[in-house]
Amino acid sequence: MIVVSDTSPLTYLHQIQRFALLQSLYGEVIIPPAVERELKAETRLHEGLDWTLLRVVEPKRSEMVTLLSESLDLGESEAIVLATEINADLLLIDEVDGREAARKLGLRFTGLLGVLLEAKERRFVPSMSAELDRLVKATTFRIRPEVRQRVLRLAGEE
Repeated sequence: MIVVSDTSPLTYLHQIQRFALLQSLYGEVIIPPAVERELKAETRLHEGLDWTLLRVVEPKRSEMVTLLSESLDLGESEAIVLATEINADLLLIDEVDGREAARKLGLRFTGLLGVLLEAKERRFVPSMSAELDRLVKATTFRIRPEVRQRVLRLAGEE
């Protein structure tokens, strides 16, 4: 499976000590250079990050990156373009505007909660509720009550 990621899903998984789920679920995750730079810029957030799970690939269509960067940040733009270029099976992206751009380009995508749901489905995490609690307590990630309820229902915990 070819998986490309933007910065935020990687950041949050690392912060809740669930970065290794990426290897269990996908084997390797491909990131563009802008995402690598974003991860390295926040060293206190990413200290001890397992870089062996990530492979950096530069998108070739710089004009498309520039066009997307008018409304998205550079990491999102590069991740979306890279996902289209390498025919990624999945794009990991959380931001609403980035998801909309990915949808318009016909990309299959999920975010942090989708990764955690898949991990729960495949029995890599025992409790989605505990994962969501840890996520909210240990990070700046916020989840609306109705979204939490829907995620718990999908995880079979409601």
